[in-house]
Amino acid sequence: MNIAVIGTGYVGLVTGACFSEFGVQVTCVDKLPEKIDALRRGEIPIYEPGLEDIVERNTRSGRLSFTLDLADAVSRALVVFVAVGTPAAPDGSTDLAFVESVAREIGRCLDGYRVIVTKSTVPVGTSDHVRAWIQEELDLRGSKLRFSVASNPEFLREGAAIGDFMRPDRVVIGTDPGDDQALAILKDLYRPLYLNETPFVETNIHTAEFAKYAANAFLATKISFVNELSVLCEEIGGDVQAIARVMGLDNRIGKKFLHAGPGYGGSCFPKDTTSAAHFARALGHELSIVEATIRVNERQRLRMVDKIVAALEGDVVGRTVGVLGLSFKPETDDLREAPAIDIVRELLRRGAKIRAYDPAALAQAGRLVPEMTLCKDAYEALEGADAMVVVTEWNEFRLLDLPRARELMAEPRMLDLRNVYKRDPVVAAGFQYWGVGR
Repeated sequence: MNIAVIGTGYVGLVTGACFSEFGVQVTCVDKLPEKIDALRRGEIPIYEPGLEDIVERNTRSGRLSFTLDLADAVSRALVVFVAVGTPAAPDGSTDLAFVESVAREIGRCLDGYRVIVTKSTVPVGTSDHVRAWIQEELDLRGSKLRFSVASNPEFLREGAAIGDFMRPDRVVIGTDPGDDQALAILKDLYRPLYLNETPFVETNIHTAEFAKYAANAFLATKISFVNELSVLCEEIGGDVQAIARVMGLDNRIGKKFLHAGPGYGGSCFPKDTTSAAHFARALGHELSIVEATIRVNERQRLRMVDKIVAALEGDVVGRTVGVLGLSFKPETDDLREAPAIDIVRELLRRGAKIRAYDPAALAQAGRLVPEMTLCKDAYEALEGADAMVVVTEWNEFRLLDLPRARELMAEPRMLDLRNVYKRDPVVAAGFQYWGVGR
C-alpha cells in the first residue's frame, strides 16, 4: 500500500517512518525546502531515540521518501494522513489554518478515491470541516470524485514514540457510519499491529477526535492531583511518593503519572487541556476538573520558584542557580511549555544568575533564554552555584558525583524537583536537600 503523510513534524515524521518500517511505501510531504533537503540527507530535525536509524534504513531501501510536491504524493497514495501543526490560538481554541490549507490543496489535486485521515490532534468536528473544504475545491472543479474522511488520533509519547507506534496500547479508527471501505483500508494498513493482538477501537469520527483529548486530559489531571497532594504533604510532614505508591498499587488507579514535580509541559498536555476546556465552553458546558487541572499546573511552577527562593533565604538577587534539565521531559529536546523555561525566566526576573545544562535541548534553550549561561555538562553548570536545581529527570542526573558537586558549588544546596534522590544520602554528602511533597 502507498500512503502520504503531510507534515514532517513530530507526529508526521514518526508516523511515516514507522509505517515504512512495516513495509508500506510512504511519501512524507512538507512545504519547507530546507526541511525536506535535510531529511533527504538523513538529518532528523527532532531528538527522538531510534528515529534516525529507522529513517536512514527505510530511505535507503526506497520505502520512505520526502517531497515538496503534495499533488504528486497524493496521486500515488491510497491513504493520506494530515499531520500538520494545530497550534493553540490566543483564546485557547485550536488554530486549524494549516489543516484547512492542506485539505483545500488535496481537494484541488484529488484524482481518484482516497481516504483522508486526520492524524493531528484536532477539536471535535474538524473532520467535518476537512470534508467540507475538500468538497468545496472539488465543486469548484466540477468534479464528482468520491473520497472518505477518517480520524486516527496519535498517542505518541515524546522520547518513547517509536515503541508507542510499534507496540501501542490501542489503535483508534473513526469513520463515518457505513463507510466500510475506509475502515477496511485503515485496518489493512494497521494489520501488522492487528496480528500482534493490539486492541482496535472502531468508532465514529467525533468519538475518535474526542478520545485523544479525553485521554490526555485525564493523564494531566493525575499529574495535577498528585501535585496538589504534594503541597499538603509538605504541610503535614508526609511523603507524597509513599502516597502515590499506595494509590498506584490500586489497579483501578494505576501507578503511572502519579509523580509530583514542577507540572506537566510539552506539545500535548497544555494545548489539549486548554483546547478541551475551550471546546466545552463553546458548547455551553464547563469541564470543571480540566479547568482546575490547568490552574494547578500553572500554580505549581510558581511554587517551585518560591521553593528555590526560600532555600536561598528568601532572596535570589545576585545568587547563582545551577539548573539541570531544560526539556519538558527526558529523551526529548522539546521545550514547548517546559516547566524549566518558566522557572528560569522567573528566577532571572527576580535577579538570579542561571547556569544551565541539558543533554539535548541546550541550543534551543539558549535561543529562548539568552540571559542564562549554557554549560557543557552538569558539573560545569554547578561551578560557583548557590543551589543545584534538578528540573528534568535525565538519567545522567540520577547518580551525580555529589562530593565533586559539593566542591564545585559555592553552597551545597540541592532542590530535587523530580524526587530523583533520597534525602539521607544527599544530606550525608554534605548537602541541604529539598524535594517535592516530602
